[in-house]
Amino acid sequence: MAKSNSNIIIYNSSEIQKKIYNIRGEQVMFDNDLANFYGVETRRLNEQVKRNYSRFPKEFMFQLTTAEFENLMSQFAISSSEHG
Repeated sequence: MAKSNSNIIIYNSSEIQKKIYNIRGEQVMFDNDLANFYGVETRRLNEQVKRNYSRFPKEFMFQLTTAEFENLMSQFAISSSEHG
């Protein structure tokens, strides 16, 4: 669980590791998870990335295909039902 002291949030490394997925042979995090870690709305994170696009390497982000998205959603549903 995250611990907050003033404006500093400390995360346990296992919390972060749970948010890293292997897609297309790359380790990735979803924008909503990154936004949550930074304490901002997902749309704000995406706005800043678009505004500063040239500052990011091209492999910094990619969009999931419909099949990849559906596969991940089905994995989440299975995981949720197993763990209540």
